[in-house]
Amino acid sequence: MARVDVIMPQMGESIAEGTVSRWLKKVGDSVKRDEAILEISTDKVDAEIPSPTEGVLAEIKVDEGETVAVETVVAVIDTEGEAGDVVPPAPADAAKEPAEPEPTSSTPKSAAQPASPPEAPPSPEPERAAAPAEETADDRLRRRSTPLVRRMAVEHGVDLAAVAGSGHAGRVTKKDLLTYIEQQAAEAPEVPARPSPPATAAPPASHEVVHPTVEAWPGDEVVAMSRIRKLTADHMVMSRKVSAHVTSYYEIDYTRVGRIRAAVKQSYQERGSNPTYLTFIIKVIADNLRKHRILNASVSGDSIIYRQPINIGVAVALDWGLIVPVLKKADELSLLGIGKQVADLAERARSKRLSPDEVQQGTFTITNPGVFGSFAGAPIINQPQVAILGIGSIEKRPKVITLDDGQDVIAIRTMGLLSLSYDHRVVDGADADRFMADVKHDLENFPEGVA
Repeated sequence: MARVDVIMPQMGESIAEGTVSRWLKKVGDSVKRDEAILEISTDKVDAEIPSPTEGVLAEIKVDEGETVAVETVVAVIDTEGEAGDVVPPAPADAAKEPAEPEPTSSTPKSAAQPASPPEAPPSPEPERAAAPAEETADDRLRRRSTPLVRRMAVEHGVDLAAVAGSGHAGRVTKKDLLTYIEQQAAEAPEVPARPSPPATAAPPASHEVVHPTVEAWPGDEVVAMSRIRKLTADHMVMSRKVSAHVTSYYEIDYTRVGRIRAAVKQSYQERGSNPTYLTFIIKVIADNLRKHRILNASVSGDSIIYRQPINIGVAVALDWGLIVPVLKKADELSLLGIGKQVADLAERARSKRLSPDEVQQGTFTITNPGVFGSFAGAPIINQPQVAILGIGSIEKRPKVITLDDGQDVIAIRTMGLLSLSYDHRVVDGADADRFMADVKHDLENFPEGVA
């Protein structure tokens, strides 16, 4: 009987673990090659994992909600057995790799375990055995935690060396850190004061997200937040605490853009691109971010980082939450290329086929609530960026225009509002208004024949 392992994939260089969100197949189900069999969540993205082969799902080794290291076997597929000839799900202890004596996420934190693994590395990992003797404590901590966990530790003023890790090889997971922070808060009167975080780090209280609890009444339905919803909630609250939000609104006459859209629509669609209003807006924003560098920046302590690439994130509304895939080097794309990439990223976001790299390193974000009929909105900045553009509904309205002979008349024009929320710590009102004035001018005077 041939059996094929299904492993937790490496979803990006900085991703060290993943959580099984939902099994799409159950033990005994037949599966086809490349058919999605489970959904996973990482710190960056949710994704569906396809079957590596055709056969029958014989074993499920990792339960829903459990977090494991990458390369961990999560299921076994029997490539020769029949649907009824399968092994029942293995108990939790049987799912552990015999070659890995380190505790799993189910191991109690009170169990004795080393705080740092590198001093006595196991023989199957020669690369660790070859590490120089003078390896620093920072090197060891970097190896036993993810960038997200290290960033959270800095924000909360936590020394990772004091946190017992339950992940692979003693790795400190996000759950470990949050549990430690809760325990420290509960024991605060009895625990000596911890050293303050470095002067360059933000005060822990400024980033701490506490969601108040509310009593449920009889007949209410209580549903736990999904992982993506919790991440969104924490990120939005943190952004409002970190950035000084200001929003400016500009009315745009899209009549010329609408005329150009109608002229190129058929030829673009034949080449796999749909020239929506969003496509034109992205093109104009990308061109102007190069001229207005402060809108394509980030704040780092007391410094400003002017980003070299122009990577525009486009918010996509999903049934289970919100995700922001990123168009890398958008200023180097043609109108046709932007249309193709937007359609491709949106489709793969809805089918959970985005990679973590495709939702990272954005430098500016665009959100489009206008597709649902919203007249205008004041979006929250997507940290660590300093600005986000909101697109209001685009529709025909009466508008006073001035003819060439100076006469004012009322005409039917295609109109809409754009809103720019920006971080007033580094973006002055004049900077934001100059940027939006150029965006308005370029949209209302968009050149003919641009591909």
